[in-house]
Amino acid sequence: MSHLSPDRYCAVLGADGVGLGRWHRREHQWLGSRAFACDGARPAWAAALETLRVLLDEFGVQKAQLRVLLSARYSRFCLVPWSDAIGHPQELQGYARACFENLYGQPLDDWRIVLSPGPAGAARIATALPEALLQGLQALGKESHLNLRSVQPYLMAAFNRCSTQLGKGDFLFVLAEPRRSVLLLAAGGAWQQVLAQGCADSDQALQALIERTCELYGEHLPRVYLHAPGRQDLPSLPAVQLCQQATDADPLCAMWRAVA
Repeated sequence: MSHLSPDRYCAVLGADGVGLGRWHRREHQWLGSRAFACDGARPAWAAALETLRVLLDEFGVQKAQLRVLLSARYSRFCLVPWSDAIGHPQELQGYARACFENLYGQPLDDWRIVLSPGPAGAARIATALPEALLQGLQALGKESHLNLRSVQPYLMAAFNRCSTQLGKGDFLFVLAEPRRSVLLLAAGGAWQQVLAQGCADSDQALQALIERTCELYGEHLPRVYLHAPGRQDLPSLPAVQLCQQATDADPLCAMWRAVA
C-alpha cells in the first residue's frame, strides 16, 4: 500500500451496531456492519469499541487512515450561552462543563467537552464525549497501526454536509438517527436550542418531537430541515429532506453514505 495515498476508512459507531466503509482511490465501498448487545454490565461504547476491533481485524485494516463517526447515543449536547466574563479558553471549558452539569444534574469528570466555533456574543453548541471511549479509539489505532484522523459526533458531520442546503433565516435542523433524534434550533443568526432525545422510528413520534421544540420558538415557526438516515421510507412530514440517499437496509451504511 502506498504511503502517499493510503486507503481511508470510516467507522460508524451506531446505537447498537458498528459499520465500516472504505475510500479506495476514487471508489467508495461499504464493507459491512456488525450488531452488538449491551447487558448493562458495561457501557455501550465499550461494546461498540470491541465490535470495531472485530471489524478491523476481519477486513485486515492496517496502516491506513481512520475516521470515526459517533451516534448520538455516545454524545451529550448542551447550549453554552455567551458570557462577557469569559476571557480564557480554560475558563470557557469550565463554564461549558458547569452548563452540562446544570443540565444533566451530575458531574462530567470523565467526559471530554468540545465547543463549536462561533462569533462573539453568540451561544455555542457543546458536545461531551466519554474520555474512555476516545482513549480506547486512540489505543485501537496504535494497535492496528492506523492514523486516527478524527472522531466526530455524527450530528456535526451531518450538519456540516447538509448546511449548504439550508436556506436563509431561522431554521430547525432535525437529525433522526435510529431510535434517537437531535434537534438544533437557530434564530437571529445564533443557536437557540439543542435537544437530544430517544424517539421511536415513526412519523408520529418525530412530528410530536418537532412540534414540542417549535413551541419554544414562538408564533412564527421556522423552516424545518430533516436528515433521517436509514429510514426505509421518507418521513411524511412538513420538512425539507436533507442529504437523502437511496434507501438502504442498513442504517449504518446510510449514515456513512450521507457524509462520505
